[in-house]
Amino acid sequence: MAVISEHRIPVIVGVGEIVDRPEEITAGLEPLTLLEAALKRAEEDSGAKLLGEIGSLDVVNFLSWRYRDPEQQLARRLGIKPAHLYYGPVGGESPIRYLHEAAQRIARGECTVAAVCGAEAQSTATKAERAGVTPPWTPFAHDVEEPKRGAAFQKPLAVKLGVFRPVTVYPFYEVATSAHWGQTPREALAESGQLWSTYSAVAAENPNAWLKRRFTSDEITTPSPENRMIAWPYTKLMVANPTVNMGGAILMTSLAKARAAGIAEEQLIYPLGGASAEEPRDYLLRDQFYESHPQNAVLNAVMNLVGGDGQKFDAIELYSCFPCVPKMARRTLGLGPDVRPTVTGGLTFFGAPLNTYMTHAACAMVRKLRAGAKLGLLYGQGGFVTKHHALVLSRQASQAPLAQDTSVQAEADRNKRTVPDFVTQASGKGAIESFTVIYGRGGEVEHGVVMLRTKENARTLARVPPRDDATLAHLFNMDRTPVGSSGDIVMADDGVLEWRAR
Repeated sequence: MAVISEHRIPVIVGVGEIVDRPEEITAGLEPLTLLEAALKRAEEDSGAKLLGEIGSLDVVNFLSWRYRDPEQQLARRLGIKPAHLYYGPVGGESPIRYLHEAAQRIARGECTVAAVCGAEAQSTATKAERAGVTPPWTPFAHDVEEPKRGAAFQKPLAVKLGVFRPVTVYPFYEVATSAHWGQTPREALAESGQLWSTYSAVAAENPNAWLKRRFTSDEITTPSPENRMIAWPYTKLMVANPTVNMGGAILMTSLAKARAAGIAEEQLIYPLGGASAEEPRDYLLRDQFYESHPQNAVLNAVMNLVGGDGQKFDAIELYSCFPCVPKMARRTLGLGPDVRPTVTGGLTFFGAPLNTYMTHAACAMVRKLRAGAKLGLLYGQGGFVTKHHALVLSRQASQAPLAQDTSVQAEADRNKRTVPDFVTQASGKGAIESFTVIYGRGGEVEHGVVMLRTKENARTLARVPPRDDATLAHLFNMDRTPVGSSGDIVMADDGVLEWRAR
């Protein structure tokens, strides 16, 4: 095997984070300032002067404030003109993708120093809006189009019924997966609570976490005035918390550059490789909701990098916007319910700076590896179990060049089964494929939504009115899943299908 040039071996050399908790709204830092601060901290962490030599800069999409060409504004603040300068689309997997692509760029010899960074100031932005205060930030770019999200990719009926946001779509996976695994709803909720309690314990020890408190499983899963139901089976403490002010950054260079700069060997963390794959943006175009073929393909690919055994990873970050994601992932990885699925603390407790949580997870992973862990897995996902990317980090360099072709889309697509036709007109009997129930802010049921298979095996969505106590009781049975049960499909006066338990 040919010896790899140290100029083509990418290494992470610096990580930086900032958490902003201003006492006054007008003292809050804007996202660009958070980005700049995080990058400077990453440079300080590296122990070398690298910011001025950045040839590749990726900025994670942010939603708390709108800028015109934020990546160019950041570059000007830093006084750099990188050949690769990118501000990407919405996606929770994007920090891992950018890290992976930056490493590949270094491996190809296209640049020597690369940076990935992201920031949000949603806490301050929300408080400012509620108080009618304009923060002294770069003027909001009203003429810049808001990025497409959620509803832009979904069918009109999904939007009408309210199942077009993450918090109302992920429950379809939550319910379908637990039924497929043979769990009762009570058992599934207990697993979610225990898993989330583990995330909270890690966040409690993370100095950069937004919510530093350990929660028990029961505290997480039991509704209360402070922990209201949002969409069955999720309480407030089971969903991502985007109302934070945070910035994170990672600096990467070549092994040759790192050694020439005098960076200590124990500071160096090596990307070994990764994989990516996607689902259709319209979640109703998927074959089923009890597994994700792209997720499986991505996780199997990174396991193959370490000998085909998920237990080889002694540090793991499984994306945690909602419990079903790490629950699915840990099964694919062959890990038990006692898995420690995070080095960061999770999107509920560490905080969910929207698309850039995994930037902070990468920072936490680097620190974990420097502290003695050997192999780290970063798994991020975006959309509605839509976009998946994983990256393996190690304290030891690989003997093989970093692979450039890392898509496993063909493998994911090969496992996809027939997608049922979607219809908005149906009658007769319909069997539940999955469901959720949407709640108001006062804890009241707004309505239920069932995903059904018709007698022709087509897929549709139907409403359960809040007054239909018998059907809601059927859905809420904690000792028997309603998945697979049959009921009557009827047309309501407003032209929307409704479903009634038999």
